Amino acid sequence: MNFTNKYLSELMERVIARNPGEKEFHQAVREVLESLEPVVEKHPEYVEKGVLESIVEPERIIKFRVPWVDDSGTVRVNRGFRVQFNSAIGPYKGGLRFHPSVYEGIIKFLGFEQIFKNSLTGLPIGGGKGGSDFDPKGKSDMEVMRFCQSFMTELAKHIGSYTDIPAGDIGVGGREIGYLFGQYKRIINKFSGVLTGKGLEYGGSLARTEATGFGLCYFTDAMLRAHNDSFVGKTIVVSGSGNVAIYATQKATELGGKVVALSDSNGYIYDKNGVDLALVKQLKEVERKRIKEYLNVHPEAEYHEGCKGIWTIKCDIALPCATQNEIDKESADILVANGCKAVAEGANMPSTPEAIETFLANGILFGPAKAANAGGVATSALEMSQNSIRGSWTFEEVDARLKEIMENIYANASSAAEEYGLKGNLVAGANIAGFIKVANAMLEQGIV
Repeated sequence: MNFTNKYLSELMERVIARNPGEKEFHQAVREVLESLEPVVEKHPEYVEKGVLESIVEPERIIKFRVPWVDDSGTVRVNRGFRVQFNSAIGPYKGGLRFHPSVYEGIIKFLGFEQIFKNSLTGLPIGGGKGGSDFDPKGKSDMEVMRFCQSFMTELAKHIGSYTDIPAGDIGVGGREIGYLFGQYKRIINKFSGVLTGKGLEYGGSLARTEATGFGLCYFTDAMLRAHNDSFVGKTIVVSGSGNVAIYATQKATELGGKVVALSDSNGYIYDKNGVDLALVKQLKEVERKRIKEYLNVHPEAEYHEGCKGIWTIKCDIALPCATQNEIDKESADILVANGCKAVAEGANMPSTPEAIETFLANGILFGPAKAANAGGVATSALEMSQNSIRGSWTFEEVDARLKEIMENIYANASSAAEEYGLKGNLVAGANIAGFIKVANAMLEQGIV
């Protein structure tokens, strides 16, 4: 899609010029600005008051070195980042990603997406993101602990329970959150809800582990039901085998579907009888092994090197839960040809713009990440609420709130798309609904 609005086209050019080489950030901004064309035509005040100029520029970027000592006594140095993108509707909220691919552009892309995702939840949280190019894979617990303590020694200066509340993301699970929280508490000498995804023993929330995967399926189910369909009897392909993929698999199965494939960064498994989720949990959550080990227990299943081939498996529903841009146009064309009915994104921006155009042009129901995978941050905000009241809710209470939030996100995105003449386009609907709440808050607060 090309811009028809001159102002938005020129703004996009400025974003590219001011952020050279940050292709993921450019992609995320372009998608949002393209969706907002009918909005700025109807509401010129967003242009006149500089809201769009401000919203594409982070309020603050923190970049720092992270020195740590490995088990051999060698000093290692990584880079740390925190992008505090927008606080118009609440304190910055967004995860920390530890992965070799992390650089400033990735964190800006994720932080920008987080603004609108958080807005869609209906909860008072702004957008932020952070991380490091540190790779926890293959590191000992002591190496991870030393890295996390060094990382938090700097990050602690910039966060707080009413300022910026990080959470987990790729490479940052319960172990890492525990080490980060322990260091923050030592430095600040205060027990606060500054991180979410904490252990249940020290302020975590029930259902937080399951939230992103469960929420993805609640959103997808709402999308299917709006078109007189459901998960029942459907064949499902899920990419990834981390937290989101595992619990999306669990909930999709509970809703009547059959998940036949999962992947990791090395390759994917295909089990026509349905994935043995208990085994996958043992391999990935307990033993931290590669997905190919699945065949040691289920030799009748297939393992294929490389990840892209997972989208050649015939399915009714595709749930990409691995990483950005994992579905390109070629893979989208294959999904369409194989009769896929719905695609919903569990990862952040896992479909390229060309893939999304292919889905929409062929009538496939498409749930964009900022709407479909908002369950994690929604439940993080519920964890914040429980920390604030010094209480805890049951799993069933949190799960019920999560389901309601995800169904409301679908309804709001759907109605926003229809209001602006883009019925059925949930990409545009999610961007518009998320943007308008933040933009109006920015207008009311003056030049921010």
